[in-house]
Amino acid sequence: MSRVAVNIFDQEYVLKGPEPPQYLENLAKLVDRKMKEVQHKNPSLSQFKVAVITALHLADEIAKIKAEYETLIQLIEEEKKV
Repeated sequence: MSRVAVNIFDQEYVLKGPEPPQYLENLAKLVDRKMKEVQHKNPSLSQFKVAVITALHLADEIAKIKAEYETLIQLIEEEKKV
């Protein structure tokens, strides 16, 4: 179990997980970068709102990638039938 201290949006967090520390650090950097992008575009938002909007942006990315993945799986399955 990995344990790593990270900084996200000027707040320190300790992350624990089965993944390597570098993976957890990279996730934290991604979230930090996305939150700073949201704040830059909307400087008057509270930290909480920045976090929620960032979560929505990341959820949108995940949903789109999942949809693309499912489409590719279907295409592969159809090709196997031919």
